Amino acid sequence: MIAVIHTGGKQYLVSPGQKIKIEKLETEVGEKVDFEKVLFFEDEKGNFSLGTPFLKDVKVVGKVLETGLGEKVRVFKYKPKTRYKIKRGHRQPYTEVEIEEIKKS
Repeated sequence: MIAVIHTGGKQYLVSPGQKIKIEKLETEVGEKVDFEKVLFFEDEKGNFSLGTPFLKDVKVVGKVLETGLGEKVRVFKYKPKTRYKIKRGHRQPYTEVEIEEIKKS
């Protein structure tokens, strides 16, 4: 069973038992998360459904495992002959979710 969900402006191909890192959600660790925006669904038999743009009868349920900050990305701006140098760093916040089940009603 697989599905494509839309969250945080991105799309993820998920299956039950899979762990994914997505854009930060405002939920506590251990809580359940429902992903209502499902674009694609395929069952074990190979039958699939496409949404236009989303499927109304499919829901993906996950559990929040942790929230944190990603790897540090360093940004360096430089302009020659002007003494202009700027060095910055950024760590993107994320939420790690384990997909528990894909429900089709």
